Amino acid sequence: MIEKTVLMDEQGVRRALTRIAHEIVEKNKGTENLVLVGIKTRGIHIAERLAERIEQFEGVKLPVGSLDITLYRDDLKLRTEQPVVHGSEIDCEINDVNVVLVDDVLYTGRTVRAALDALIDMGRPRQIQLAVLVDRGHRELPIRPDFVGKNVPTSRSEVVAVQLQETDAVDSVIIFENESDPAK
Repeated sequence: MIEKTVLMDEQGVRRALTRIAHEIVEKNKGTENLVLVGIKTRGIHIAERLAERIEQFEGVKLPVGSLDITLYRDDLKLRTEQPVVHGSEIDCEINDVNVVLVDDVLYTGRTVRAALDALIDMGRPRQIQLAVLVDRGHRELPIRPDFVGKNVPTSRSEVVAVQLQETDAVDSVIIFENESDPAK
C-alpha cells in the first residue's frame, strides 16, 4: 500500500471530535438520557474521547459502552478462520434512551447494520444516532451518519486508515492506495 494523503493530523482529529461532541449535545438538547456506544475497536476510543469532551463543557460524565459486532457480521459464513469474540460491555440501561453509536470510518454501512442488530438485541433505545470520524461513501445499505468529522470521497481502491493514540501511538487519518488494484 502506498500512502496517498494525510487527511487529518492530530489537530484535525482533535478539532473534528470536539465539533462532533458539541453537535451531539446540541441535537439531543443536552445530555439527559444519552449514552455513547463505540464499535470495537477504534469506535470505543472515539466514544470515550467524545464523552471526555462533553464532560469538559457540560460537566456531565456520559456512560460509554462498547459493542462487539463479530457474530452479527453478514460475511461470517464467508470467512475461513474462526472469529474472535471480545464481548460487548454496556453497563447502563439502553431502553428508552438516546444511543449514539460511534465508529471510526463509515464505508459500505455493513458494520453499522451489524451494530444496530447487536444493539437491538440488548434493548430498545428511544433513538439511535450515528457518529463517525470519516464518511468515505460507497454505501451498500441505506445508512447515513448524524455526525461526521470529515466527508471524503474515495475510490474503492483506496483504504482509509484511522490511527489513534490508544492503539497506534499517533492520531491521524491517512488515505492509502492499494498497489494491487487490478484496475490499474
